[in-house]
Amino acid sequence: MIKATTIVKSKTKLSLGDVLRMLVSDGRLDKHEAEKLYKDRKLDSSNLHPIIIVGEQKWKDLRAPHKVMNADFLSRWLAGQSELDFYHIDPLKLDFTSAAQMVSKAYAERLKIMPISAKGGEATIATADPFHTEWIPDLERILGMSIKLVVANPLEISRYLPEIYNLAHSISSANTAKAGQIVGVQNFEQLVELGKDKNLDANEQHVVNIVDWLFKYAFEQRASDIHLEPRRNMGMMRFRIDGVLHQVYQLPSNIMNAITSRIKLLGRMDMVEKRRPQDGRIKTISNDGSEIELRLSTMPTAFGEKLVMRIFTPDVIVQDFIQLGFSKKQADLWAHWTATPNGIILVTGPTGSGKTTTLYSTLKQLATPEVNVSTVEDPIEMVEPAFNQMQVQTNIGLNFADGIRTLMRQDPDIIMVGEIRDIETADMAIQAALTGHLVLSTLHTNDAPSAVTRLLDLGVPAYLIHSSVLGIMAQRLVRTLCPACKAPHDITDAEWASITHPFKATKPNGVMKAVGCVDCRNTGYRGRSGIYEMLTITPKLRKLIKPETDLSQLRNLAYQEGMQPLMLNGAEKVAAGMTTIEELLKVAPPLDQ
Repeated sequence: MIKATTIVKSKTKLSLGDVLRMLVSDGRLDKHEAEKLYKDRKLDSSNLHPIIIVGEQKWKDLRAPHKVMNADFLSRWLAGQSELDFYHIDPLKLDFTSAAQMVSKAYAERLKIMPISAKGGEATIATADPFHTEWIPDLERILGMSIKLVVANPLEISRYLPEIYNLAHSISSANTAKAGQIVGVQNFEQLVELGKDKNLDANEQHVVNIVDWLFKYAFEQRASDIHLEPRRNMGMMRFRIDGVLHQVYQLPSNIMNAITSRIKLLGRMDMVEKRRPQDGRIKTISNDGSEIELRLSTMPTAFGEKLVMRIFTPDVIVQDFIQLGFSKKQADLWAHWTATPNGIILVTGPTGSGKTTTLYSTLKQLATPEVNVSTVEDPIEMVEPAFNQMQVQTNIGLNFADGIRTLMRQDPDIIMVGEIRDIETADMAIQAALTGHLVLSTLHTNDAPSAVTRLLDLGVPAYLIHSSVLGIMAQRLVRTLCPACKAPHDITDAEWASITHPFKATKPNGVMKAVGCVDCRNTGYRGRSGIYEMLTITPKLRKLIKPETDLSQLRNLAYQEGMQPLMLNGAEKVAAGMTTIEELLKVAPPLDQ
């Protein structure tokens, strides 16, 4: 193989001809294809990086495993050719302030380089032009540091380079600004257009820029929650992605306070009040034009006010239950339950197990023009025009039971109760079911059979459970394996038994393991799927529901009647190569409980 340095003259800028010659000599590209592209683009004045031009052709690598040679593939290949490390630019891991102080924006744009970090006397700088190095000695002299050159995707450099400097400028300017002195009131459903507030002075605009950046990257990274946490000297910013918190950035305390004030303003909260918890919400639009709702919650802590934002995107309300993780059999059973004109359907599971998504998706399907769907929630999770939603307000004496009582006078067909917490709410929900309404609600229990004993513990008579409860579904969310990097995995008999014993299940061949790549932020997982346990209240089960119900006896009969436990439903997903045994053991209750 001809060395790259013999094709590209050292210290010169990379040309399209250089890249094509290197690909041909490396046996990755057909010579005729290369010559044709070179002739077609010879007079091109677009000033595109050669990696981008070649990547646009979507050619397949002639060498196995014949991957598509896109810009990311070619950038990694170029790093190997230049004997440098490849660096994937993750905007959530960049230290904007220190990076922007290394070189000026004009200098970085002229050389098409991107400062990454500076520590221990070494400055890391990303480039998409690894053979153009004549600037390195001068910069080493100016910085008084040695430079470590890494190769990055030119698309990432051109995208994130301006943002580094813009955000660093906003942070430094906001550092000295009088933060959060913004006055105004906005309606509950008014759309917040990010960065479009014109009634701000220059200092406040810097805070707006930082908040816009925060929302933009949270949406892009598929975050479900944003945490802004004050510490003694710094503020911590974290995103929850696929159920796991990732630290994103640290900011000076005064800037964190300014960001919190700005977000509280957008959420129609009292900006001055920092001693008591508050709730609010924001509706905005993402870059791709979809509406996104954020539910806000503040809490006073030792070092200041902590703010958590729960992000609800439109795809949370899924029309197809198979997408949520239901099997065909489970989806059919759920459709059968929800098609019943009256009775109670309970969804159980801990916080963050996807109960709200299941209920909203169900209500969205049921909310046809012929029916009145009403909800009483604490708080309203997502504002949905197809439902009539009421929020519990304990400060004025409006609790769940009062809410159901009110809804009963509103001629409802379907009622959703956010949660059954006490005997009064349980009684009202059962009365609604007995008087001809379909009621959906949630309980916090470990599995489906435990919901029966929970109702009995609350004080609900057994005969009312017999006559009102249609079915109980317990659910959990498991992280699904990243499709880009998951790899085959042989499991032992003991590992398989750990999730299937005492049930008999054949050990599968299609098991996969988590590896980790750029797409999944090196976690090995991307996205989540539900696992479900569905208990239909059959005549045989009704006989066992009595004031002194034996839970283990009830559970065993439920298994005999066809209920598949959570662990076994998860084992099916392990067998299908969707998740791992480790992930399943984290979330599903053991079978021998």
